[in-house]
Amino acid sequence: MNFALTTLRLMCLAWLWPVALLKGSNTQNQRRHKDVYLGENTRHKHGGRIDFKMKKSDSTKSLLIKSEQLLRIEDHDFAMRPGFGGSAIPVGIDVQVESIDSISEVNMDFTMTLYLRHYWQDDRLAFPSSNNKSRTFDARLVKKIWVPDVFFVHSKRSFIHDTTMENIMLRVYPDGNILYSVRITVTALCSMDFSRFPLDTQNCSLELESCWYNRLYINFILRRHIFFFMLQTYFPTMLMVMLSWVSFWIDRRAVPARVSLGITTVLTMSTIITGVSASMPQVSYVKAVDIYLWASFLFVFLSVIEYAAVNYFTTVEEMKKLQKGKLPVSYNATQAMAYDGCFHDDIDVSPFPELPTTPSTTRTIPPRASSTEPPPTEGTRLWRKRSMGKNIRFIMSNSYMIDSYSRILFPVAYLLFNIIYWCIYS
Repeated sequence: MNFALTTLRLMCLAWLWPVALLKGSNTQNQRRHKDVYLGENTRHKHGGRIDFKMKKSDSTKSLLIKSEQLLRIEDHDFAMRPGFGGSAIPVGIDVQVESIDSISEVNMDFTMTLYLRHYWQDDRLAFPSSNNKSRTFDARLVKKIWVPDVFFVHSKRSFIHDTTMENIMLRVYPDGNILYSVRITVTALCSMDFSRFPLDTQNCSLELESCWYNRLYINFILRRHIFFFMLQTYFPTMLMVMLSWVSFWIDRRAVPARVSLGITTVLTMSTIITGVSASMPQVSYVKAVDIYLWASFLFVFLSVIEYAAVNYFTTVEEMKKLQKGKLPVSYNATQAMAYDGCFHDDIDVSPFPELPTTPSTTRTIPPRASSTEPPPTEGTRLWRKRSMGKNIRFIMSNSYMIDSYSRILFPVAYLLFNIIYWCIYS
C-alpha cells in the first residue's frame, strides 16, 4: 500500500516538472523579447547606438536621506531665531546694485534692482559632511527655516522677481553658516532739495532695518547732467530774450510789428515756464531754474513796456509840436502813429511849410553881458551840468533816444545777469 502511494506521488511530480520548466522558459523568452524591443527602440531613438549614460543611476538616489532629514528640519522649531533667549544673532548684509531704473523728481523717489544677501549662522542646520561642501536650495526650503526679518524703510513698492522661478537662493554650509540671496526691485523715497535745480546734487539713501531695531544706510550721490536742460530750457529762453531785442531796431511808428513781436515773445516765455513747472514737484521754495526763467521773462516784459513808453512819448512830442504850430494844421497824428513801415498814398509826407514871420513870433535875443573872463582857448571843452529832471525831460522830448539806449542797456544787463547766475549755481 505504501509502495503504491509513493509511486503515485512520483508520477505526479514527473508530470508537473515539464510544466514548471515550460513556464520558466516562457518567462525568460518574454524578458528577452522585452529587452530586445527596448534595445531596438533605443537604437532607433539615438541613431543606431545605445546611450550608455542612461544606464547610470540617478544622482538623487545616492542620497540615503532627504534634505529635510539631513538638516533635521522636523527636529527644531524654526519659528524662533537661533539661540533664542541669548544674545542677538549677528547678521551680515551685502547689497549688489544691478541697475538704477528710474529717478522721479515729481514723486521724489528712485527705483533700483539689487541683490540682497544675508549671512548668519544657525547651528540647528549644521550637518555632517565628509568633503565639507555646501548645499544649495531654492525658495521651497526657505519657507521652512528661520530667516532674518529685514525690510526696507520708506519703501513705496518692492517685489521679488519670479521669472522663471523665484529668484531666491539658500546655501547651507556644514558648520551651520548660511547664505541667503534674493533679487529685489524696490522703489524708495528720496527727500530731494530742488533749490539748485537743475544744477543740483541729490543724496538718496536706501535704508534697511530689522525688528532688532538696527538700521543700515546705503547712500547714493546722484549728480544731474545739465546738457538736457540746456537744450530744453536755457537755450530757448535765451533766444526768446534776444528775439525781444529785435523790436529796438524796428521803427517806432510800426505799431503792429513791434506789438506783435512783443506779445509773441511774452507768450512763448509763459509756455516755457508752464512746461517746466508741470514736470517739477510743487515745492514751497524758489528753484534755480525759476530764478532764471522769471528773470528772462522780466527782460521780455520790459521790452514790451519800453515800446509802450516810446509810443507814448512820441505821441506827446508830436502833440506838443502841433499845439506850438511847428506842424501844419492838416497833420494827423493818428495816421502818423499808424505807420507800419509800408508806403501809403493817403499820408502827406511833403516838407512842412515855412511859418510866416510876425512880430509876435520874432524872438529878440538880448545882448550878452560883457564878461571879464577870457575867451576859451583852443582845446578847451565846455561842460554844462544838467539835473536828473532835465535829462528825463530831454529824453521824453526825444523819444527815439530810448530805443538807442535800450539797444545797449538790455544786452549788457542780461549778460551781467547770466554771469552772476552761472557763477553762483555752477
